[in-house]
Amino acid sequence: MSDVLKRRFREQIMVMFGREPKKPVQIAERAVRAHQLKRMTNKADLQATKAHMRAHEVKSTKWRNRRWATLLISNLLFTVSFYFDIQLLEGALTASRFIGFHLIDLNSALQVMLAHKHIITNLLIGTGTVLVLWILLGGRSFCSWVCPYHLLAEWAEKLHLYLVKKKLVTDQTIDRRLRSVFWIIFAVLAAATGYTVFEAISPTGILSRALIYGPGLALLWVLALLVFEVFFSKRAWCRYACPIGLTYGVVGIISPLRIKYKLDGCFHEGDCRKVCLVPHVLDVVIKGRAVDIEVPIGPDCTRCGLCVDTCPTGSLTFEVKGLSKLL
Repeated sequence: MSDVLKRRFREQIMVMFGREPKKPVQIAERAVRAHQLKRMTNKADLQATKAHMRAHEVKSTKWRNRRWATLLISNLLFTVSFYFDIQLLEGALTASRFIGFHLIDLNSALQVMLAHKHIITNLLIGTGTVLVLWILLGGRSFCSWVCPYHLLAEWAEKLHLYLVKKKLVTDQTIDRRLRSVFWIIFAVLAAATGYTVFEAISPTGILSRALIYGPGLALLWVLALLVFEVFFSKRAWCRYACPIGLTYGVVGIISPLRIKYKLDGCFHEGDCRKVCLVPHVLDVVIKGRAVDIEVPIGPDCTRCGLCVDTCPTGSLTFEVKGLSKLL
């Protein structure tokens, strides 16, 4: 990795913790040439090329469909296992056993260890298994490919955007650093009270348990969050509060699975940022922001694939570091 990309990677980590993306101070020479070439391109020719691509563009939902199917199957597998008592996948998303292997959500495990102030063997084993899994798959892939609240929030966002378009509501943004503050608050509360406070209000755990064991009053809290996101701020819980995303984002720092951006073919039309669930990770697609001709997207990316489906030029692709791009 070049020095420019290393610097970029460090900045992406800071963005994950809440800092706003900013213009790069150092750009690789080959990227400078690419930016200059784009500026020299005749605007009329560029607009004609864009119009031609728009006219012949085929909308893809390949990665979205794969993601939704994976999310629904993984959650319903808990329900089926419990209902038919087949002991295939026992427990819930926060803590479970898959064919005898313990699986513990990383953030839940951290909360338990802070609350009880000692390490349980099964907890350590389950945490290790999940840690390896999400290192390989990309930390925040958990959010978009497994978390049931993420799917509901994604659907709520569509309703929110419709209301914004009709000028019935406005989208309010909140300082993203608040998520890091909440991570610290929940950790301190667990250590101070001996109780996993976050688990009591986590919509991820509430929905997982409701799917398996039946609905309860806690679903009213989930409904309140969705109403807030529909009428005030889209995806507010995931973007500004949930410590699970930050925990898995840290894991994603060393993940080989990522989305890569290629500067040469990009027209900077911005469609990818419009559909992105965490658009701050795609600041690289803004004209003049790419520090090299190929730039991996940062660890706060959920690997949802919406940008890959949307990009008309194929400038955003899934790939495993060191290997070819994924289909």
